[in-house]
Amino acid sequence: MAESALGYNLRTDGAARGQPSPVPSKLDTTLAIETPERVVFNYLLAGPALRTAAYLLDLLLRLVFVVAVLLGLSIGAIATSRLHGFETGLLLVLFFALEWGYFVFFELVLSGSSPGKRVFGLRVMHESGRPLTAAESVLRNLLRAADLLPSLYALGLGTMCFDRKFRRLGDLVAGTVVVREPRVRLRRRTTPAEHREVAGLPARPRLTRDELAALALFERRAAELGQSRAAELAELWAPRLRVRFGVPRAPATDLLVGLLKRAARP
Repeated sequence: MAESALGYNLRTDGAARGQPSPVPSKLDTTLAIETPERVVFNYLLAGPALRTAAYLLDLLLRLVFVVAVLLGLSIGAIATSRLHGFETGLLLVLFFALEWGYFVFFELVLSGSSPGKRVFGLRVMHESGRPLTAAESVLRNLLRAADLLPSLYALGLGTMCFDRKFRRLGDLVAGTVVVREPRVRLRRRTTPAEHREVAGLPARPRLTRDELAALALFERRAAELGQSRAAELAELWAPRLRVRFGVPRAPATDLLVGLLKRAARP
């Protein structure tokens, strides 16, 4: 099994070769999806705690937006006294749009995420592994009204706690799940360190094919390992090369790289 950088595991052994897969644990928090090519992807499921935190963050963002609009309307009401009916109507429309359109809009724009879900690395997708569609997003969010019953999302939280895939009512009806996608950190590309020329080396040192391959591998890995670790590894091989080529005081890393450069000259 190999774990990819996109937050899921790719398994091509076992079930992918037609062998029976082990019985999943009851406490397993992964969703296994097998493609027609018999490649299995394991997604990490988001539990009630993470989903609640993401929802509270989205709720806070909506409240901040409403307060900002309300303050703007209040300033307008001070300037003129003829907009009271307009203000009330605008607020009602705003509340309706935020309650029923906020999650649908962002789930379609952000590929299954809302701002709160994006912060916590969550994404909504279909149980089959395909991306969320507009119809599924509308359906799962319309049933938030049922999940709110009797209050404070009690029914939705209860459903998630007793469902193996942590689905609320909206997810059960729409056939969706919420998965975790760990953030991907790109490694900074390191530049090769500069090496000093070693005096006394032959212009065309005689090296075997295996020695050349080992020197080339060391040069590629030296920049990733760092100077101290590269010098430590080079010192394991350098004593024999110092005696062989008559350079007793040559630094280990410079010696290995210098031999490779000279041997690779046309």
